[in-house]
Amino acid sequence: MTGGAGFIGSHVVAALAEAGCDVTILDSGHPAAHRTPVPGEVCGAPVLRADLRDAAAVTAALAGVDVVVHQAAMVGLGVDLDDLPDYVGCNELGTAVLLARMARAGVHRLVLASSMVVYGEGGYTCTAHGPVRPGPRVVADLAAGRFEPPCPHCGAPLAPELVGEDAPLDPRSVYAATKVAQEHLTAAWARETGAAVTALRYHNVYGPGMPRDTPYSGVAAIFRSAVEAGRPPRVFEDGGQRRDFVHVGDVAAANLAAVADTGTRTGWRAYNVASGRPATVGELAAQLSRAAAGPPPVTTGEFRLGDVRHIVASPARAAAELGFRAGVGLTEGVTEFATAQLR
Repeated sequence: MTGGAGFIGSHVVAALAEAGCDVTILDSGHPAAHRTPVPGEVCGAPVLRADLRDAAAVTAALAGVDVVVHQAAMVGLGVDLDDLPDYVGCNELGTAVLLARMARAGVHRLVLASSMVVYGEGGYTCTAHGPVRPGPRVVADLAAGRFEPPCPHCGAPLAPELVGEDAPLDPRSVYAATKVAQEHLTAAWARETGAAVTALRYHNVYGPGMPRDTPYSGVAAIFRSAVEAGRPPRVFEDGGQRRDFVHVGDVAAANLAAVADTGTRTGWRAYNVASGRPATVGELAAQLSRAAAGPPPVTTGEFRLGDVRHIVASPARAAAELGFRAGVGLTEGVTEFATAQLR
């Protein structure tokens, strides 16, 4: 398991260990994810502190391994473009070194932590033109409070819809571009080696153990830190952005299903890890404030150009082929998250 000492990784390690797997963790302890040194073990699994770009360390970690679960990555939109080399180095070069060492070691089963960000904007339909792909968001529109993307053909309002795994990839941030690169690298590797790759496109993951007070955190952790400090969550745009918030326990269950999947086939296959139950960012903030008895959220109208407006995915393929269905509803998950320990 790469990145097994991180937020999602530690939950996946716990699920794998409970299922009887013998897990070894490789984690660099990158400061974007870790404010303190990584522990010597997670859920009884030993942690090897090393960077994925260290080929010798990766080779040593692969000894006796049947399947690699690749969680390690820099995530989020980052601080500014000074982060760009680190994103590419960690996410792309690190993955390339891992794949090369796996091929040399004869390890041909991989579960990749991918992301919804590979889609860019979600699916949309125009009443006149049918399914369409809106263009990149324009600063002037966002600054004027025009947050909904118009039809690229006629400018009419669009209706958002679910995104399936066969939708075109359209990365709209540096992080998104590196996740697309990871998908392409692992697909090429699978073709060259006859390996099995299951790519899990996580949607907005939240839950106990999220890292607090870091610009690389997800929006749920940022809201939770504000409420805990007695501040109202600051909701960007008008709060109407639709997302699919998935509890980290469900993400761990999806990884268990994916590990089994890599043992039954060859080739590359992607799956949305999503609940299929959309909620707005404003609804998340309001539920979290109520659950924590904190101040109500404030809608600021601020925006980040790398954000997309709506992205909600279809969970049908994962249900049909992996047997995975998210089981934690948003109200239940947020109620737990409101008082859960952060990292």
